[in-house]
Amino acid sequence: MRSKLTSVLTVVTALSLGCAAAFAQAPKYGIINMQEALLSTKDGQKAVAELKAKFTPKEQEFQKRQTELQQKQDEYRKGENTMSDDKKAAMARDIDSLTKNLQRDTDDARQDVDQEQQRVLNELGSKMMTVLQKFAVDKGYTMIFDVSGQPNNILFASNTIEITRDIIALYDASAPSAPSTPLVKPTPNATAAPKPPATTAAPSTPARRPATPPATK
Repeated sequence: MRSKLTSVLTVVTALSLGCAAAFAQAPKYGIINMQEALLSTKDGQKAVAELKAKFTPKEQEFQKRQTELQQKQDEYRKGENTMSDDKKAAMARDIDSLTKNLQRDTDDARQDVDQEQQRVLNELGSKMMTVLQKFAVDKGYTMIFDVSGQPNNILFASNTIEITRDIIALYDASAPSAPSTPLVKPTPNATAAPKPPATTAAPSTPARRPATPPATK
């Protein structure tokens, strides 16, 4: 009987120790908005300001060209019933050329913006991951989810496991030389050039009278 009781106590003790260990090693999860974190650091704010300063002049140029194109389209529509076929054909070719050139230059500029943004994000992301990994180890996190990633399958998360602000603070603390600048969040059209409207094909010869002027879609 004593032997059986000793065995039972041994098993109970082992189970208790096992449960305690399991509770002590319970997984700890956290969530972070990595995009917000990157843009909210001092380095991120500085990078956004530099991108805007670099590409804003090009955006303004595209807006001016877009306005000029719109003016030519309006002029064509207003005078289509009075101008000669030759003049209409020449104006249609001019509008078509302006549209194609603006579209090409816009696409090239948008590609440059995307490449520059990716370069900046890669540089910031590498530094951010170093801070994030150290934070996770020091705080005993088992897993951290990025809620700014796509697809985002997290349907609910308590704000008690939100670590975005902590990571921003730690990142800035590890880079004290970075100047403090006001946060400027990019807008959808902040750096990308406006996409010009497409026009209908210009008539190839003046003999055929166009039914309608080139118009934006």
